[in-house]
Amino acid sequence: MNPRYDPAKPHHRPEGFQNVHTELTSKSLAEVLRWRWDASRRGLPPPPAAPIPVVAPALDFLQRNAKAGAQMQPTVTWVGHATVMAQLGGLSLLTDPIFSERASPVSFVGPKRHQAPGLAIDALPHVDLVLVSHNHYDHLDEASVRALNRQPGGPPLFIVPLGLKAWLARHGIHKAVELDWWQSHTLAGPGGEVEIVLVPAQHWSARGLTDRLATLWGGFAVFAPDCHFFYAGDTGYSRDFSDMRARFAHRQTPAQGGGFDMAVLPIGSYEPRWFMAAQHVNAEEAVKIHRDLGAKQSLGVHWGTFALSDEALDEPPRALAVQRAAQGVPDAEFFVLAIGETRVFKPR
Repeated sequence: MNPRYDPAKPHHRPEGFQNVHTELTSKSLAEVLRWRWDASRRGLPPPPAAPIPVVAPALDFLQRNAKAGAQMQPTVTWVGHATVMAQLGGLSLLTDPIFSERASPVSFVGPKRHQAPGLAIDALPHVDLVLVSHNHYDHLDEASVRALNRQPGGPPLFIVPLGLKAWLARHGIHKAVELDWWQSHTLAGPGGEVEIVLVPAQHWSARGLTDRLATLWGGFAVFAPDCHFFYAGDTGYSRDFSDMRARFAHRQTPAQGGGFDMAVLPIGSYEPRWFMAAQHVNAEEAVKIHRDLGAKQSLGVHWGTFALSDEALDEPPRALAVQRAAQGVPDAEFFVLAIGETRVFKPR
């Protein structure tokens, strides 16, 4: 039984949660075995054609920027996979932090990192806010959130979807807020009020065999005076993103600075499409999301770190380049970074 069940909300079910526009159906064991057998038979994923780009992080700048208060410059830094450090509104935030060697419940088996994190967890500026999109092991990593909770200067605030506050509490993390879709939490930052809204994503949740769909999943819209920031989490393509643009239109008029200044969108873990399309977008769909949102700039993530699907680790940026051209999106408008790289962008 879902203790948070609200019959007035269509995505709530007595036993858990569901997507808005597409009813999620579980893949059968036969389908999973078919995928893994076919990948093994064909030698997938292939090795990268070139090394994943890595640069030394701008640690001094990031530390100074974290202490700049209202004079902070908006930035995004790719740590790896879906972990991004964003600095905005005078705050430093992390999306889906995973610094562990494996995306797994155990340390000796499961998807292994192909690249070290772009910033070591103890080299980060003080993290004020952690956004966790869902409970899959490559997005909610126990060792990483425990380490962040112990950071010098006090723990960050964790904002999570319904059901995950209790999971955090069981692991000794109590500074947390959980939200349903379209609910928000506002905190005071040095640059003014920062509002965080949990938004829908087309995905699912589970950490074991018996808790499928028991906790919610989603993305985040963050509204700070100097930056409107969007993080999609994991998602398939749906009308949710055009719904968001309409829902937030009243606060993103041209006079108010327009749409999201920076959107962080997944571009990897998409093959084979018959298995992945309902839960992970490919590059074509990621560019559609960028356009649906009306984002000024987007950063492509969820590639280059963990081999979770059948495409090569370095294939998503090449596919993104093809789709930018096909859909008339300038190269600088939807980009990728090297692991460890920081991009500074204009404040609103």
